[in-house]
Parts: sequence; structure tokens; C-alpha cells
Amino acid sequence: MDDPSTHLFAYLDKLGITVSTVEHAPLFTVEESQSLRGDLPGMHSKNLFLKDKKGALWLVVAEEERQIRLNHLHKKLGCNRLSFGNADLLKEVLGVVPGSVTPFALINDQERQVNVAFDRAFFTREDTLLNFHPLRNDRTTAISPAGLQKFVTSLGYTPQMVDLDEEFAASD
Repeated sequence: MDDPSTHLFAYLDKLGITVSTVEHAPLFTVEESQSLRGDLPGMHSKNLFLKDKKGALWLVVAEEERQIRLNHLHKKLGCNRLSFGNADLLKEVLGVVPGSVTPFALINDQERQVNVAFDRAFFTREDTLLNFHPLRNDRTTAISPAGLQKFVTSLGYTPQMVDLDEEFAASD
């Protein structure tokens, strides 16, 4: 079976974006990631593949500790009410399975169907590494905030930067 990250790494290299990748046991949840990652420096994420009431697709990339309330998030994004996209749609559009959702999967969205929103916290310090799965959940790839922005914009996306502060995220 072909390694799904090969094309991704070639594309990042073509853009001149430096990344580093470590292998580990497959991880499916933030909790598993926290217990098995060891001392990987930098920020870690939770990645939500969502669909709004009118069918618009969203990839929301948040700092891993955020408690996201979907019934409030749609207001912050300026879209209709949100629910989780199903596994079949995720595979069809982003080419990954649950547990492997990542901003790197935008490389597979050939029709640019997905709206992208990043937690602004990822871009507050340029010296911080950002960690994401490289299209498979048995590896973690570190990238700089500038590298991530370059990657996403090179694909034709204009990501929305969203303040997901604790007060907003935890409100009822």
C-alpha cells in the first residue's frame, strides 16, 4: 500500500517548507496522543471535520485543550449550525479516516470544498512548532506557523483565524 504522506512531503519540500516527523503507535484521540507522544515540543491540535446545516464543509483546527461547543462555534465562524461530518464524507473529500484528520489533508481536497478555520493561538508565537498527523495517525509532523500558512495558502485557501478563548469555548 502506498504511503499517503509521500505526496505531502514532496509537496512541502517543493515549497521549501521544513518539517520533522516522528513515528509512533496509531493514535485516534487527543487523550491517546497526550499519553503516547512523550516529549514532542510545540503545540498539539484537535481537528474537527464539520458540516453545517446547508451542507458547507469545515475543517476547524484548534489547540488540543480547547473544549469546543458546536452550538456556539457556528456563530464565531459566521455559518449555519454545525455537526460532525461522517467518515465516508471525510474520506471522499479529505482522503483520510477518523483519527487522521489534519490540515495537511487539505492537499487532497481537489475541489476546494472545505472552509478552513484555525485557532488564532497557533499563530501567536513564530518560534513554536505545530504538530499534526501527516495524513496517517501513526506519525506526527512538526511545522512552523509560517510554514503551515504557506502550505494552506499555496493550495488556494484563505483560512479564517478564530479566537477560541476559554470563555467562548466553554460558554453555554
